[in-house]
Amino acid sequence: MRFNVAAAAASVALLAGSAHAEDQKVVADESSSSSSSSAAASSATSKVAPPVPTFTPTKLKAPFLEQFTEGWDKRWKPSHAKKDVQGDEEWAYVGEWAVEEPTVYKGMEGDAGLVVKNAAAHHAISAKFPKKIDPKGKTLVVQYEVKMQNGLECGGAYMKLLRDTKALHQEEFANTTPYVIMFGPDKCGHTNKVHFIFNHKSPKTGEYEEKHLSSPPAAKIVKTTELYTLIVHPNNTYIIQQDGENVKEGSLLEDFTPAVNPPTEIDDPKDKKPDDWVDEARIPDPDAKKPDDWDEDAPFEIVDEEATQPEDWLVDEPTQIPDPEAQKPEDWDDEEDGDWIAPTIPNPKCSEVSGCGPWTKPMKKNPDYKGQWTAPYIDNPAYKGVWAPRKIKNPNYFEDKTPANFEPMGAVGFELWTMQNNILFDNIYIGHSVDDARKLAQETFFKKHPVEEYLENADKPKEEEKKPESPSDLKFKDDPVKYITEKLDLFLTIAKRDPVEAIKFVPEVAGGLAAIALTLVAVLLSALGGGSAVPAAKKAVVDVKDKAKDLKGEVKAAASGADTGKTEASKRNTRSQN
Repeated sequence: MRFNVAAAAASVALLAGSAHAEDQKVVADESSSSSSSSAAASSATSKVAPPVPTFTPTKLKAPFLEQFTEGWDKRWKPSHAKKDVQGDEEWAYVGEWAVEEPTVYKGMEGDAGLVVKNAAAHHAISAKFPKKIDPKGKTLVVQYEVKMQNGLECGGAYMKLLRDTKALHQEEFANTTPYVIMFGPDKCGHTNKVHFIFNHKSPKTGEYEEKHLSSPPAAKIVKTTELYTLIVHPNNTYIIQQDGENVKEGSLLEDFTPAVNPPTEIDDPKDKKPDDWVDEARIPDPDAKKPDDWDEDAPFEIVDEEATQPEDWLVDEPTQIPDPEAQKPEDWDDEEDGDWIAPTIPNPKCSEVSGCGPWTKPMKKNPDYKGQWTAPYIDNPAYKGVWAPRKIKNPNYFEDKTPANFEPMGAVGFELWTMQNNILFDNIYIGHSVDDARKLAQETFFKKHPVEEYLENADKPKEEEKKPESPSDLKFKDDPVKYITEKLDLFLTIAKRDPVEAIKFVPEVAGGLAAIALTLVAVLLSALGGGSAVPAAKKAVVDVKDKAKDLKGEVKAAASGADTGKTEASKRNTRSQN
């Protein structure tokens, strides 16, 4: 009984050791990739859903704060104007709007927003401020939420802060309505950015010019709510945030195209290049002459007179022969269709030799070929350099040191075209307090966003666990008992038919049996004790060790043979596929 326990223990230990070494390699291979995504996976795989908050209207105050509560339709008016475009074609703003709760990844109960209802349509809607917002000398904060419930392939989700004018009529809000700032995401094809554009008035000419952020950040196109924030300080610095994190910051005087301030000098429009100006840096050498031995008529190639016909060239064999496998079609009529002639194929005999048919000497490059002669180039002694008009003072030059003093704004509007509907806007803040904008986000966005992310992660398809299809797919760490049982059963099943094959396919069991043999000898030595039996037992131990070594070598050879067979089979399969 002790022997059986010891033998089983030895076999289990050896099998476990082999499996542990194999699993250690797998763990090492997977550790690098799993560690990098462990933080993200923890939230995605969380089984505890965060509590769903309930919307409560904020008590914060601001020059303009919109949460689309009761009475929103008295503040927001859709436009019925026609979109002014170049040419004869006009587009009407026929897109519909609604205020409703989200239908995709709803993160807060009772939190409704303004929704774009139609795909592939022009939409325009605006709301007037209770009184104009004048950002002169103040920090300007623009913040709102965007939820692209159907994603966004092509379209805008930006807002416009409209210039305060007497002609500001909501029913006529269109793409030509003057605006002060345009801010928010826009995507179509490879274009994907968060717009920040402001209209700047020249104090010299009184004309307006759009200033575009040169390197805008990319928009985040997801179905969860995203928070966009623009902060412009009186010192002309700006910050763009997504979900409360800074993604872009800089200066109005440095990061926009065209620049806010024009150059001090410009090219003189009246200055013209003189007729005698020489701007060719190099010219053909006028003193160069074609050499007397220069033959422009020499051919590029000539016949290789030294070439000889290859010995295996089959002069009497045609390059094409009738296809021996071609057969005359059954519906061929010699009287109507003429004599049938089999199609030709390349003569297979020609592929085995240098060539067939009449042999002619090949062509070779003519060593005397020089081509058409041209004079070499030299530096032009009359060269005056690259001409450029002289500089004059810019008559329209000005220096605006405070472009952050935007013009007063009277309304906010969404004027959009999009291929996707169900874009939702919510919790709009336009004012002067960075802290209040952050507090509003804490009451709304930062409460709903974790819930939406949880729902999004729960909606992702789960990877199915791979079930072992055979004992060779089993891993010791998954189920040690099953691993050992299946391996032993597989070994014994194969060994009944072919012991050598059993060693090849399950070498770890063969090694375990060798360990059992060693354990048996150790047990016998312990039972017999000393006397004349000891030398014989010691000799038995040596023999068993030698047999174990031989078995180990046979196992390695068998495994190597199996690997070689797999490699050769792979090569054959590859060749057959090619």
